[in-house]
Amino acid sequence: MKLHRTVLGVILLVLLVLNPNGVEARPTPADGHQKKLSSYSLFVFGDDFADNGNLPLTDPVTQMSRQWAYPYGSSYVDADGNPRPNTPSGRFSNYKIQSDFIATVLGLEEAPPAHALTAEKTCDPSGMTFAHGGAGVLETTSAHKVPTLAKQLDTFKKMVKDGIISEKQLSRSVALVAISGNDYHANTGVIGLTTPNDINAYIAKVTKEIADNVDQLQKLGVTKVLVNNLHPVGCTPSQTRTSNYTACDVFGNLGASVHNNNLKQVMEAKKNVHVVDLYTAFSNIVDNAPGKGQELSKQFKRKLSPCCESFDSKGYCGQQGESSELLYTVCDKSSKFFYWDDMHPTHAGWEAVMKQLEKPLREFVDQD
Repeated sequence: MKLHRTVLGVILLVLLVLNPNGVEARPTPADGHQKKLSSYSLFVFGDDFADNGNLPLTDPVTQMSRQWAYPYGSSYVDADGNPRPNTPSGRFSNYKIQSDFIATVLGLEEAPPAHALTAEKTCDPSGMTFAHGGAGVLETTSAHKVPTLAKQLDTFKKMVKDGIISEKQLSRSVALVAISGNDYHANTGVIGLTTPNDINAYIAKVTKEIADNVDQLQKLGVTKVLVNNLHPVGCTPSQTRTSNYTACDVFGNLGASVHNNNLKQVMEAKKNVHVVDLYTAFSNIVDNAPGKGQELSKQFKRKLSPCCESFDSKGYCGQQGESSELLYTVCDKSSKFFYWDDMHPTHAGWEAVMKQLEKPLREFVDQD
């Protein structure tokens, strides 16, 4: 796609200022909810908007393992509906994330179990989650050595080849590809891109790689594929902190729009593929869009600031000092905040986003 020269100049700024901490991950509790009976299997790929346990717990807890520690999971509710606060499940939120809500649309209780938490050579009837926090599509994306989208598909492909994932399971399967912007963060290969052609080519490379992986999923027998577009990254607290959480960064949102236009072009000719419009669903809430967006925004008193905020702009939610002192604060009512931490929505935030997207998702999944 041809980009206007002034837009490309803005995109360069976007690529350099997006949160260097990357996107992260999260898993399901060992004693998690029992799955409802469903005819669908869900296979989840991507990054922390969908990861529910593939990144491991570490000692001490670090920025890439904080999803296993307080205050993550602080709004957890067990299978009987009883609150179980302080039950981190590996998700980067206070309870459920995007893949959990998509699983609900398919008749499941929550997202399928993480590959890392599943017994070897088995696959749950509900499917499996291969997504890893911090992942992107390009090898240069992550400094944390997490599997790229293609590497996640390699694991899936081997399980299909070995018969662990059966043809019957694939015949009623839905895949989610959740790529949320790690390929554009400042710790990636975007550093050093200085010309419009280089930037344009890089964006095209990212979206083409997503499209190629979607093709691979379909060749392996997945019947329906959901692909996230990029949310308005300029509205995440990591970007709004400099304005005291009062305004979105127009450069970040413009960069997301360019990515999304490219993604739309490479996806529009594909059958049985649906682009999940996170950009519009998020914007209706956090960017004060007119009409429906304003109504959705009203339930959140804080739309651009995080419920869990680190004292240091380079710190993170859940961070502790050398003497175990807390280096962050947590809000009292997470349901009034759209964002949980510097990058990720709260349970209430995801619920509001997915409420907007549920109808088109159901229509797509149900169509022949």
